[in-house]
Amino acid sequence: MAEALRVGIAGLGTVGASVARVLRDKAAELTRQCGRDIIVAAVSARDPKRDRGVDVSSARWFDDPVKMAQTAEIDVFIELIGGDEGPARLSVKAALEAGRHVVTANKALLAKHGVALAEIAEKKGVLLNYEAAVAGGIPVIKTMREAMAGNSVTRVFGILNGTCNYILTRMEAEGISFDACLKDAQRLGYAEADPTFDIEGHDTAHKLSILTSLAFGTKIAANDIYMEGISNITQADIRAAGDLGYRIKLLGVAQRTESGIEQRVHPTMVPTASVIAQVHGVTNAVAIETDILGELLLSGPGAGGNATASAVIGDIADIAKSRPGFQHGPVFGRPAKELRPYKKAQMRSHAGGYFIRLTVHDRIGVFAAIAKRMADNDISLESIVQHAVSGEAAAQKTVILVTHETTEAAVRKAVDGITKDGHLTDKPQVIRIERAG
Repeated sequence: MAEALRVGIAGLGTVGASVARVLRDKAAELTRQCGRDIIVAAVSARDPKRDRGVDVSSARWFDDPVKMAQTAEIDVFIELIGGDEGPARLSVKAALEAGRHVVTANKALLAKHGVALAEIAEKKGVLLNYEAAVAGGIPVIKTMREAMAGNSVTRVFGILNGTCNYILTRMEAEGISFDACLKDAQRLGYAEADPTFDIEGHDTAHKLSILTSLAFGTKIAANDIYMEGISNITQADIRAAGDLGYRIKLLGVAQRTESGIEQRVHPTMVPTASVIAQVHGVTNAVAIETDILGELLLSGPGAGGNATASAVIGDIADIAKSRPGFQHGPVFGRPAKELRPYKKAQMRSHAGGYFIRLTVHDRIGVFAAIAKRMADNDISLESIVQHAVSGEAAAQKTVILVTHETTEAAVRKAVDGITKDGHLTDKPQVIRIERAG
């Protein structure tokens, strides 16, 4: 049997403690699968006295994760610290430069420094594995990096944030407001005390930028993603979507267009009959469209200690199965130095259907003015629905428009015109309609 694989875990929070626990509890099974023992030789965290529910006393303790990354006492450095700078970046860089394999769950770090870190890993001939950074326990990185040779990806999209999917699922199922759902998600631990990173789309954008690089062979461009969150989604939108045969999901979408690569994160209406519309709660899903395979949908737990730990353990096992002299594949599916500069497509040229909700004054001429603005911008309407508003807002109406395929620019221009006409009593809502398998 080969020598034991010695791992060092930096960060002993929920995920780090789960990884240590699985490595202990599943030691015999992992040895059979990998052909060698995997032992936790070192750990690093902020508080050495904190009870984490797992005994790591046999591992050497390091106060400084960078020193642990550099020690010859480990073969694999597992980064579960978090953050795109500071100890996370410094320790991963140090480990790679010292010739250590690295496993990380840090999507923010990869979104910002992934290409530079990949260049170091490939130069040193070591692995940089990051399955846990995107979609939790779903093996989407392995699938795209290893299992789709010869396929040309045309589009990748999915539900990449469990917090947002949980909120939208409960809003639909229980008819409660966004704010009420968010508070409950925070109480249950599905949302952070400051939920901005999740609900405004930043978390999804980081994950999407990594998938984009894998799909299209471009450098990571997390700052070039069009982004909208879900904080402005109301019960009126949820109900209208259901009436029209749609369900609202926060999607990350990357696709190849004639003008470049389009990356966008935003609330989207998907047909209720589609598979991705059936993905509920904290579950994630990723769809990959290719020329050979067609469409592949991967779905499963997207967050939590066990799901993320499972992905981390899978990455460690891959390293344990490799042998000296084995030629490792490139970090992002292509050599880092061959990744092409990202060419951003023009978002406003995106074609597709749109849902438009307008709250307007209930007076003569408003509907005709709306119709004229649509016609002036060559927007063909699939359906028009008017609802009276009761109570104190009885002098208002809700107008819901669903367009046929049109452009982002045309819709924005029409809505801007309606707004300037002075007919609206509230901010307009525009939600894209996405074809989905």
